[in-house]
Amino acid sequence: MEFTTVLLLSGLVFIVAVLYSSVGHGGASGYLAVLSFFVLAPEVMASTALLLNVLVAGLGMYAFYRAGHFSFRLAWPFIVLSIPAAFLGGMMGVSEDLYFLLLAVILGIAAFRLAFVVNDSIREPDMAPIRLGTALPAGAGIGLLSGIVGVGGGIFLSPLMILLKWASTKRTAAVSALFIVVNSVAGLAGRFVRGGLEFGSLWVLVLAGFVGGLIGSHLGANRFSGLILRRLLAAVLVVAAAKLFLKVFS
Repeated sequence: MEFTTVLLLSGLVFIVAVLYSSVGHGGASGYLAVLSFFVLAPEVMASTALLLNVLVAGLGMYAFYRAGHFSFRLAWPFIVLSIPAAFLGGMMGVSEDLYFLLLAVILGIAAFRLAFVVNDSIREPDMAPIRLGTALPAGAGIGLLSGIVGVGGGIFLSPLMILLKWASTKRTAAVSALFIVVNSVAGLAGRFVRGGLEFGSLWVLVLAGFVGGLIGSHLGANRFSGLILRRLLAAVLVVAAAKLFLKVFS
């Protein structure tokens, strides 16, 4: 890959890492959107996104934990089944068309989530008890899809927790960060077992993701996040999703 292309990718990955880590996400949907604009194999895209997910969401998890927002009591019902499900998803090989179709749908959902994110200044709601009958299968389903496509699942878990009033935005971000890390590691493990772990020449993006994750996780854990910037990123995701839909159905 040419130096200018790698430099451009690094800059885009840095921006995605800052924005996503500010809300406790690893940014896989954003990385996949960026990578989809280049001619890359699905295995390389998914493996790279999952690796960046582990790094960036891990930084976010640490930052939110240090700020006092993390609760394992809220996290375990989602991760207990998501880990084996994400591993199985990583082991499942799907056709290129199906992969890009699933990715396009996920990018569309991620765009909606970013554009209409709940503002951190909203007062913490009255908490409702987590229902295991909902949380356990939700974690398993999200984990399976995460392993197949190469995302961490935070874009599905976060709105679910907020919609059902299971956690405030800060606690939701902290739980999502852990959820993303464990799902991404399990997805990578599944891909490794079936021989589908590929990075090509994209290891250099890890540095960009690390720096962006440091900045974004600090801002998200200690300051308010920029809604306008997230909506700009949402627009990028919509364009990427549209491109993938056209690729599949053309």
